[in-house]
Amino acid sequence: MIFSRKKQVFKNETIDGLQSLSQWLEEMGLSTDELNISGKNSLNEITVYTCIKILAETVSKLPLKVYKDSNGTKKAKEHYLYPMLKLRPNPYMSASDFWKCIETQRNIYGNAYIWIDRARVGRKAGTILGLYPLDSAKVKIYVDDVGLLSSKNKIWYVFTDNLGHQYRIESTDLLHFKGLTTNGIAGINPIETLRNSIENAKSSSMFLNNSYKNGMQTKGIIQYVGDLNPKAEQTFREKFEQMSNGLKNANKVSLLPIGFQYQPISLKMTDAQFLENTNLTIRQLTAAYGIKLHQVNDLQKASYASTSEANREFYTDTLLGILNMYEQELVYKLFTTKEINAGYYFKFNADVILRGDIKARYEAYRIGIQSGFITPNEVRALEELEPKEGGDQLLVNGTMTPIEKAGAAYEKGGDK
Repeated sequence: MIFSRKKQVFKNETIDGLQSLSQWLEEMGLSTDELNISGKNSLNEITVYTCIKILAETVSKLPLKVYKDSNGTKKAKEHYLYPMLKLRPNPYMSASDFWKCIETQRNIYGNAYIWIDRARVGRKAGTILGLYPLDSAKVKIYVDDVGLLSSKNKIWYVFTDNLGHQYRIESTDLLHFKGLTTNGIAGINPIETLRNSIENAKSSSMFLNNSYKNGMQTKGIIQYVGDLNPKAEQTFREKFEQMSNGLKNANKVSLLPIGFQYQPISLKMTDAQFLENTNLTIRQLTAAYGIKLHQVNDLQKASYASTSEANREFYTDTLLGILNMYEQELVYKLFTTKEINAGYYFKFNADVILRGDIKARYEAYRIGIQSGFITPNEVRALEELEPKEGGDQLLVNGTMTPIEKAGAAYEKGGDK
């Protein structure tokens, strides 16, 4: 498999803190199922799912290309990594699915890892054969800052597979993408940091869901004359709930025996500030992930102009930092020093989210062509149109003149 050539270390199973806590709670008779938001379970909360989905799909739809900055920037289609990163980083995933997986894990665990499969022998030794995402929950980071394993300070990664085998991986063979970090080595787990807000949102959702399941029936007190033994109380409670609860019993009349009186306990959602609390939680979670409110369908104060501006803010405030982080790690780990010095680099093409509507786009093209810094064929390439003869020339308005020659025509006229 993927790690068949890696050296196996450690055979003792490691149990992280969250698993130990879960086992301890279960032993104490406490359940963690209802509000379990650790790891992938956090996606069960709709706001978290939506935020991560937006980030993952946004990154996945941006083409990642190899460029070379040498006498002008050009696409380096001749480089062997160009088709790999554009189409299929490994035999099992398309480029789109690959980046969805990485960005989703980064936003759940705060870290995302990719194993770099390199050729070890032969003429192509060192050549990258494929890129494989690892399960972030099964990767541990070790910092050797005392020279225990080598004479130099190093960072090591230990990956545990599904069979419990552990493998030591050098940092040069692993792409490590981080979220917010306090030390530059490991990212902060956003789910644990936002645990209170996520649990609040999930509790609100469960409360509303249970209310619907109960046919929006309110709780109440049943008064009766006389005494009932515990078994009779339990039997009456179960039969009454079967008769009155559930969607099929909504708005139906409930029958009570003589001597029994039902007194409902009214609790309106507005009395509990349910809507205000829910909206506040949504705003807090979207702000933490850098998502704009209109992206989660909160359009109360949105307009066409504000939405267009919010899209630009999403790119500059949220997406730009994420893309820079990816690009810097890719360049440093996937290119050799010789290739970096030759001007090779990676870049996500963010034009697909910044192109705007067709009128604004064409107006920008017109300005670029008339200003002489982009050719008509370069514009046609952006619109995925075939080049035209003579379209590779830079054009400029003939009335424009260098500033040092400003007024020269009038001077000649005066001499005459």
